Formats: sequence, structure tokens, C-alpha cells
Amino acid sequence: MRSNLSDYVPVVGEGVVTELRLLGERLAGKRVLNVNSTRMGGGVAEILNRLVPLLRELGINARWEVIRGNEDFFVLTKNLHNALHGTPVNFTPRDRQIFDQVTDANLDSIDLDADIRFIHDPQPAGLIKARNGSNGHWMWRCHIDVSAPAPGAWEFIAPMVERYDLSVFSAPQFARTMNLPQVLIAPSIDPLSDKNRELSQSEIEAVLTRLGIHNDKPIVTQVSRFDRLKDPVGVIKAWRMARGRYDCQLILAGGSATDDPEGAAVLKEVRELAGDDPDVHVLDLPPDANVEINAIQRASTVVLQKSQKEGFGLTVSEALWKRRPVIASGVGRIPLQITHKYSGILTHTIEGAAFWIKQLLGAPDFARKLGENGHNHVRENFLLTRHMRDYMLAFLFVADGQGSVIRI
Repeated sequence: MRSNLSDYVPVVGEGVVTELRLLGERLAGKRVLNVNSTRMGGGVAEILNRLVPLLRELGINARWEVIRGNEDFFVLTKNLHNALHGTPVNFTPRDRQIFDQVTDANLDSIDLDADIRFIHDPQPAGLIKARNGSNGHWMWRCHIDVSAPAPGAWEFIAPMVERYDLSVFSAPQFARTMNLPQVLIAPSIDPLSDKNRELSQSEIEAVLTRLGIHNDKPIVTQVSRFDRLKDPVGVIKAWRMARGRYDCQLILAGGSATDDPEGAAVLKEVRELAGDDPDVHVLDLPPDANVEINAIQRASTVVLQKSQKEGFGLTVSEALWKRRPVIASGVGRIPLQITHKYSGILTHTIEGAAFWIKQLLGAPDFARKLGENGHNHVRENFLLTRHMRDYMLAFLFVADGQGSVIRI
């Protein structure tokens, strides 16, 4: 279901929407092309799916393209993703050849004609090869944590990134030393999307019934791709420690993206560890299972996000928006979303996660207060309307010659 800007007024207020319309007037007619590596699966695709139509409503000629690649390319870019997060990887001349071949094929197939080309993450970064003098502006958006990359990882993409007019990161510690302007823009959730809109109790119960989950005991949940950096194995171990004190069930809900070849192997590991325990529900959901994710989060007593590395972690804001108490690893930009013991819980170990699961299951009033504070924090900082404003200001910055003042 598509939303109009006016639909956001009851959530964010008339003033926020008016500001967006004023910015839109300054950008009216500008051709803005977004390019990423997957149409479905992951936070980038979710954001673009909602953002592009709203930019069009403002009179901006926005569109969205997705690069194509073969298995070798996506294995390489997954390794690059892991290496940028710090996992040691040895990149070879053959890797560079694979990357360049896929980039060149996409340069031949994607229409890059635009005033502003907004390229998301490492996979399509090489499209900058199409730059020819002053033919429009180029922005590169990094959605991942590159604060401590493994040797050779940043060097693999740096020659490409440094040709852009502007780079966008999610946190100060992710920024790199480069001879180009860098801005900080946090991701967001859409409060009106199927994944985040209000659901009735009957809708929630219908989803749980369809998924074979009985809502007869507390539910501990983690929603994320089946990715080792999300540590679903650690979630099971923490839950098992907590279950020794409180009878509860666990839901691991997620899926995989088309640009992530490791998902099937991680899912297999998780299912093997879960075994035939009737209280562990491992749900491999399709990318469009948004109402299901919404219902699962709203039915949960406690939500986890036990990531080992995290660019931002939109599932944290999703759960907080639904007033759920969240226990999350204090990595990446998760601490931007959670103030420990005020709007959620930050921890770093399996034992710490287990301890706080038990604490929150045993203190429902405290858990409820965490969820309420978290909801208010997300409303003020991590909704799509704020994200739109920041992106449009960045568009104006590059389009107006990178002036130091943007006048609306």
C-alpha cells in the first residue's frame, strides 16, 4: 500500500511535511537515480521502496535501478562486505577482474542519465567509471560499518569512492579519510508501511496461527537475515540459558537477500542447532512478509538484536516503534537507537543477553517503560520523513555547487 505525504501528518506533524514540500520545490524536476544491488531483502531495498514514490510526489524525477551480477560477483561482494566489517579476506587480481566485468556489463545495461546519481554500498560503486567530466553529480551511500575494515578491504573500493562528489555514512566512526565531503545520515523506518503500521489483536493472532505459533507463553524474538554477523546461533544459546529460569519460546524470523549467498548455509546451521525443540521457531520468510514480521514483533515479550557487527540495525527501531523492550549488542549504530536501561538494553555477550532476557521477563513494568521510551526516541529521530529531509538537503548540497549554506 502506497502512502501520500499527507498521511504522515498525524504521526510527525504538519510542520515536518511542510518542510519536505518546501525542499521539494527547490528540487522539482531534478532527475535522481538510485542504484543498489537488490530489489527485495534488506534495509536498503525497504527504504528505497518507500522513499522513491514519495520523492516523486514532491516533483522530483526519482527512479531506482538494480545492478545484475553472477554468482562469482555476489560471493566476492559478500566477502568484501565481511572484510569491511573486519573479517580477514585476501583479495586477488581475479577478484578485481570479476568486479570490473560485472560493473562493465551493468554500465552497458543501466540508463545512468540523471542529474544526481545516488549509488548505494560497495556492489555498484564501480559505476562511477561512467563519470565523464561534469555530467551531473555522483553520491555514494555506505550503509555498513567500515570503522575497522580488514587490511585490503577499504583499499579495494577506495579508488572508486574517492571519485564521487559526496559520500554518506551512518555514523562519525564510519567516515574515512578522503578528499571529498562526507555527511552523516541515519537510516529510518516507515511508520505507515505494512511492517510498521498498527495491527489489531485479531490480525496478530491470525498471523501467529498461520505460522504455527501458540501465544501461550512469553515470546523472545530476533528478526534478521540469516547472516553470521547477526549471530542467530548466539541468540539460541542465550535463550536456552534464560529458559532455565522462565518458560518461554523463541522465534528466529528472517530470510535472505538476493545479493547474499551465505544465507542458506547459516539457516542450515541454525536449524541444526534448534533441533526438534517445539519452543524454537525458525522462520525462513519471503522478502515481502512484512505483515508477518510486524505481527511477530508486536506479539513478542522481548526482542533481541545480537549482532556482532551492524551498520545501523533497522530491526531495532522497528521493534522500539512497536513499544517492545529490546536487548541488543552495543555495536555499530545500535547505541544511537538505544540508551542503556532507558530506551532498551545494550549488551556484548551471550551471557549478558541471557541475563537481561531473564530480567525483563521478570520485570514487566520495567520492560514496558523501556519500550515506551524507545518508541518516543524513534518517533523523534528515525522515521522516514527525517530521512527524506536529510537526503534532499544532500541533493541540494551537491546540485548547488556544495555551498556552505542551503537556503530554502
